[in-house]
Amino acid sequence: MNMQVSIDQMKQISEKAKSTWDKFRKERDFHKMHHKRVVQEKNKLVVDMKRLKNHYANYEPMLKMLRGKYETAMKEKMLIKLERDRLASRVGSLEAQLHQLEATGRPIEGEDTAQAQAAKKPRASRLPDENRLNPYLTANMEPPPVERWGLSKTFQGHTASVSAVAAHPSKPIVVTASDDCTWKMWSLPGGDLVMSGEGHKEWLSSVDFSPQGTHLVTGSGDKTVKIWDFAGSQCIHTLNEHTQAVWGVAYHDCGDFVVSCSMDHTAKMWDAVTGRCRQTFRGHVDSVNSICFQPFTNNICTGSGDKTVSLWDCRSGLCIQTFYGHHNAVNSVASAMKGDMIASTDADGIVRLWDVRMVAEIAAIPSGPHPCNAAAFESSGNTIAVGCDDGMVRCVDLQTRDIQHQMSGHNDAVQCCVFDRKGNFLVTGGSDATFRVWA
Repeated sequence: MNMQVSIDQMKQISEKAKSTWDKFRKERDFHKMHHKRVVQEKNKLVVDMKRLKNHYANYEPMLKMLRGKYETAMKEKMLIKLERDRLASRVGSLEAQLHQLEATGRPIEGEDTAQAQAAKKPRASRLPDENRLNPYLTANMEPPPVERWGLSKTFQGHTASVSAVAAHPSKPIVVTASDDCTWKMWSLPGGDLVMSGEGHKEWLSSVDFSPQGTHLVTGSGDKTVKIWDFAGSQCIHTLNEHTQAVWGVAYHDCGDFVVSCSMDHTAKMWDAVTGRCRQTFRGHVDSVNSICFQPFTNNICTGSGDKTVSLWDCRSGLCIQTFYGHHNAVNSVASAMKGDMIASTDADGIVRLWDVRMVAEIAAIPSGPHPCNAAAFESSGNTIAVGCDDGMVRCVDLQTRDIQHQMSGHNDAVQCCVFDRKGNFLVTGGSDATFRVWA
């Protein structure tokens, strides 16, 4: 019996040892397999590193050549600057001589008919000085009571979606642009049609008044920008250097320049007097969806489908600063009248505020799950109106940085919005082919 008990105990010990041995064998096999995989990955990485080294070695002559070209280009740039300064001084002396001859009344020798005709041609405009005073910095304006505003009037003025709206700088007049290829000017509050324009072959995407209120600029899906003269009731310039649809246009506060942005990843600055392209801004890697001027400066702001907002210098054509933070395409940008803040909206329904001086994000304000299509600053700089895809117009208080008021009335997405310069009303346009007045 004792032997039997000992045998049973030995059997149990042997089975336990067998199970332990099986476990260790499985772990050994697992580690061997893992080791083989690591060795394979190591060999693959070694091969990739050798391939990349060879690839880099192939590109090294190209890099040296490009570095040489860059140094040559910089030298040529310096020579061109010196030549430009020399020519500028020469032109100054010639202009002084011309003024002296005109003052004495003597005829200018060598002036022929061709020169006389050239003298009659409009001269290229010049950008104003940088050190201009922004009157809105010292202006004490009362913010409008937007929290008490509601739908005042609805106007059915187009047969297709209203894609853009702009307010006259001094009169109670607005202009709307539509997908029906027309723009129309309306007097408020009656909503009487003042003027309309046809000439674009595709839908209109944007519109803006000149600061004097005598001209209008429109952008369209037909790749053109048109400038309209109210006195002659006609289009005076058709600007067609963009290669794809134009998404946005804006006037400079001096009235002599127009900027436009396009699906071709570029923005352009045009001379509104001569109709020539003066500068092309390249740097975005996706469609440039919105553009505006920083008030009383020579800087423009662009929002792009590459999720960035950029500031550009109109004189040099270079990017001053790029703001990162959006996680989806930027649909619109707007600048406060004081010029110290930029608002941008994206397809995620987020409104982001940027401090231009500190080059930093101030706040990110969610407006809901629907995309934000447009944003507009009120003149005092205390409120932003945001048009959303759910048909709502949301007013954001910049003091609390929260949604202050929501207004509903559109039956479809709100595509554009603009405040009256005096803050008396807000005008919005939507995909329901209507534009509405809120007061």
